[in-house]
Amino acid sequence: MKDKYSAVWVSHSSIGDWLKCPRAYFLKNMYRDPKTNHKIMLMEPPLALGQVVHDVLDTLSNEPVEERHVDKLLDLYEEKWKNISGKRGGFPEGEEEKKFKDRGAKMIGRVIANPGPLVNKAIKIRQELPYYWLSEDENIILCGKIDWLEYLPESDSVRIIDFKTGKFDEDEDSLQLPIYLLLAAHCQTKAIAGASYWYLDRDDAPTAVSLPTGEDATKRVMEYAKMIVLARKLERFICKQKDGCRSCRPLENIIAGRANFVGVGGYNQDIYVSL
Repeated sequence: MKDKYSAVWVSHSSIGDWLKCPRAYFLKNMYRDPKTNHKIMLMEPPLALGQVVHDVLDTLSNEPVEERHVDKLLDLYEEKWKNISGKRGGFPEGEEEKKFKDRGAKMIGRVIANPGPLVNKAIKIRQELPYYWLSEDENIILCGKIDWLEYLPESDSVRIIDFKTGKFDEDEDSLQLPIYLLLAAHCQTKAIAGASYWYLDRDDAPTAVSLPTGEDATKRVMEYAKMIVLARKLERFICKQKDGCRSCRPLENIIAGRANFVGVGGYNQDIYVSL
């Protein structure tokens, strides 16, 4: 019998953690603080910036097309920024925070000037965290949130749009699109017509990218998911570097008490920032 509570849940971020460092995967996705029973999370400025920009844009998808007023987004951005201002966003001082905040404001300003697909009809997956059984035999669930599903009425289909707030292009070998394709195919009913990345730091419109086939996407994701399942069975999560790497070392510092606690996140994670 299927039991989602005993299943191994994988996502783009958790597989990414695994590929960077198995120890970092364990610390971010499995370890719980014995005092709070919460998972731990390291907040850094780029993460805080991306979190706020995505939150602001996501509010539009909850509104009917005729009620989407993009001109209000900057005010909403200012309001949401308060949640990650100062230490909560990992900002060491005011000037650093201003630099990141101004970057985000420019991204939101670009969307206001060029809303493009964001004023068209969108499909909203109703699950708070979309998921489906990637493999019942292997007891694996794939989960994740897709930034935007633009509805294309002429073909009764959807286009996947992923908002990018970083400075670098997504790697061609990234698992993000294969995972989004699988989630969109299993968590809503419309056909998938295509996908785009929207680099908000520089582009006025999304850039189309090629999607894999569903078979290829499943094969690639399953390959890494099975590695994670095996590591969990063996309880083997070892960093390849003797003294830790840049992925796991900051998390080790949290456990060792060499980080500042700044609050509890939306998923009951204890949030820390580096000293």
